[in-house]
Order: sequence, then structure tokens, then C-alpha cells
Amino acid sequence: MKFSDYKDHYIALIKLGAPILVGQLGMIVVAFADNIMVGRYSTEALASASFVNNVFNTAMFSCIGFTYGLTPLIGAMFSQERYGKIGALIRNGILVNFIFALAITAVMGILWFNIDRLGQPEELLPLIRPYYLLVLAGIIPTALFNVFAQWLFAINNTSLPMWIILGSNAVNIIGNYLLIYGNMGCPEMGLSGAGVSTLTARFMTLAVVILFFIFDRRFRHYRDGFSESRIDGRNLSQVFRTSWPVALQMSLESGSFSFAAVMAGWLGAVSLAAFQIIVITGTLGFCVYYSLGSAVSVLVSNRAGLSDNAGMRRVAFAGYHLMLTLATISSLVFIVFERSMIHAFTEDAEVIAVTVTLIVPLVLYQLGDATQINFANALRGTSNVLPMTWIAFVSYVVVGVPATYLLGFPMKLGIFGIILSFSASLFLAAGLFLYFFLKSTRKKA
Repeated sequence: MKFSDYKDHYIALIKLGAPILVGQLGMIVVAFADNIMVGRYSTEALASASFVNNVFNTAMFSCIGFTYGLTPLIGAMFSQERYGKIGALIRNGILVNFIFALAITAVMGILWFNIDRLGQPEELLPLIRPYYLLVLAGIIPTALFNVFAQWLFAINNTSLPMWIILGSNAVNIIGNYLLIYGNMGCPEMGLSGAGVSTLTARFMTLAVVILFFIFDRRFRHYRDGFSESRIDGRNLSQVFRTSWPVALQMSLESGSFSFAAVMAGWLGAVSLAAFQIIVITGTLGFCVYYSLGSAVSVLVSNRAGLSDNAGMRRVAFAGYHLMLTLATISSLVFIVFERSMIHAFTEDAEVIAVTVTLIVPLVLYQLGDATQINFANALRGTSNVLPMTWIAFVSYVVVGVPATYLLGFPMKLGIFGIILSFSASLFLAAGLFLYFFLKSTRKKA
């Protein structure tokens, strides 16, 4: 391996991934701000937010993952300069994703009526129920915004979504300040105030990206394809075929974390609050890795459109070299600054003491997380997405959920065992995604 073989790919990945990373870091700042403000409001509010957000991770990642099916299709068409066809794909993609998001909203709505059966502390339910409904209302706008975001990523315009996300993040944080504590004459809404500000920000991102699509002259060719096309079965089928395996993969992955949150709730409010702090902290690594992973997927799809199999592999491994660097940096940040981060979330001495013990398993799973994200996105870029479904099922359901239960309860490791179990599923998924990416590119050759 020579540096010169990968230099151009490093530059392209950094150039494409940097705006995505900035947008992801903005979302992390909001997640930290949400939890810090809510945690300082009360431990009960923080524990309730932990439960709802982790339950909704499955729904949100499912919808976002469904939009990811557009990336390899649009990315391949972009390298072939088929701009009108991309516009038609956006039109059909909006319909498919709206229907999917509506179905997910209905499923999560049914769960709301049974929330008291999930074994959470009784005193948290009055906080959980209204916050849950506010998060529920944000599913559809989040899904539709990501349809447009994946289109922009695939045509190598990652800066526009970045600025939209950063603007909405500012709205979210200001809304938190006003509505959680009742500042500047606003009502004191506590946890529900955080939900209202987040919902407002999600509708704002959708409205702004639609305005850019309608009025920005740079996107005229895509608008023409959008307006001149119609909803047809072939396009709908094409989008659905590449979307559902990615959605299922991300649903199963996030679902294993949601099950872990439910199990953490069985241990009480203190363990649930500690779990939330660690998961939000771990999101720092996840979002950084996924920003680069998105760039890997786009550039692999561009190479796939040109049938450049060797190029697909070079892009994927250039991405992995950068990913390993990011995983190392993230781990060092967690080790050096985690105690300061914990104190920022809460002043509850018991929660702090429990959370400090979870730093080691948090660091352990970073390499597995970075590796599986890199090669899952590389595989997605080839459009050979079907293996992603059973890889996710085996890794996160067959192995991950039982490992979480066994380490947490029969082995009596409690919340430490729950976090430790993430390494088992993530490293297994990493190996399988790598194998099938290599197999897929070899078969194409």
C-alpha cells in the first residue's frame, strides 16, 4: 500500500465528509445541550428523556436509513450526468418515504398506548407520555428532510444540508433555553419544552430545504426532471428495493440499543440516567464516523456508476484509514474529558459515580463501531444492500440482545454489562460487512 494510491481519495473524502461532519457535530451539540439542560432541570426529566429518545432511536434510524437507499441510485446517476432522471427519482422517493414514515408513526403511536407495560419507573410516566407525543410528531418531517439531504449528498453538495442543520440547531438550543426553564416570559415546560423546540427545528429544516429546491437556480435540471416526471411503479420499486434493507439494518442496530435502554430502566432511574449520558457521549463517536461513512457511500456509488471496481475498494479502504484515525481521537477524548462531560450533564453524585464506571466499555466498542459504519456504507454504495438485512439480524438480534441481557442480569454486571455488550454485536457486524463488501466488489469485477 502506497500513500500515493490513496492520497486523492483521502482528499475527496475529507472534502465531501467535512461539511457532513460539521452538521453532525452541530447535532451532537444540540443533543448535549438538550440533555445538559434537561439533566439540570431534574434527574427524573433526564431519565425520562433517556427512555423516550432511545425507544425512538429505532423509529428515527429506520426512517433515516430508508432514505439512504436513494444515495447509491442518485450517486450513480450523477456520475452519468442523468440529472432529469434524478429529479424523477426524488419525486418517487418522497412518496415512498412519506408512506414509510407514516407507517412508522402509526406503529410508535400504538406503542404509546402501551407505554406503561414496558417496566419503567412509575414516577416517570407523567413526564414520558407528553414528551413521547412531541417526538412522535417529528418523524415525518425528519424523514422528508433526509430525502432531500441524501439527494444533496449524492450530487456532492454537502455544504447546504450542513448550514440548514446548523441553523435549526440554533433554533433548538434557543427554544430549550426559553421553554425548559421558562426564561424571558415563556412558560416553564420542563422536558416538554425540549420536545417543542426540537419539533419546531425539525419542521424548519424541511421547509428551508424545500425552498432551496424550488428557487435555487443550481438545481434547475433536477426541478425539471421532478416536474416533468410522474409517479410510476418502476421508480417506486427501484427506490424501495434499495431502501428497505438499509432501513432494516439500521432499525435492528438501533433497536438493540433501545432494548438496552429498556433493560437499563429495569435497574432504576439512576442507571437509566447514567445510560443516557454514556449513549449521548458515544453519539459523539457515532456521528463523526457516520459523517465519513456517508462520504464513503457517495464516492463508492459514483465509482459504481462508472463500473470502477478497483476504485470502489480504494475509496472504501481510504475511508477506513481515516475512520481508524477518528476512532483513536474519539477514544482519547472520552478517556481524557469524560469526567468533565459527566459533570456537565448532572450534579447527582450517585449518577456521576455510576457513569464513571462506564467509560471503559464505551471506549472498547469504538473500533467496532467505526469499522462496521465504514464497510456498511461502502456496501451500501455498491447497491448490493440485501446482505445488510441478515448481517444486522444476526449481529444485533441473535447476538446483541441476548448478550445485553446475559451480561446485565444473569452475570450480574448491571449497567456495566449492558454497555459492554455493545462490543459483541458491533465487532461481529464489522467483520461481516467487510467480508460482503469485498465479495460484492470481487463479483462485480
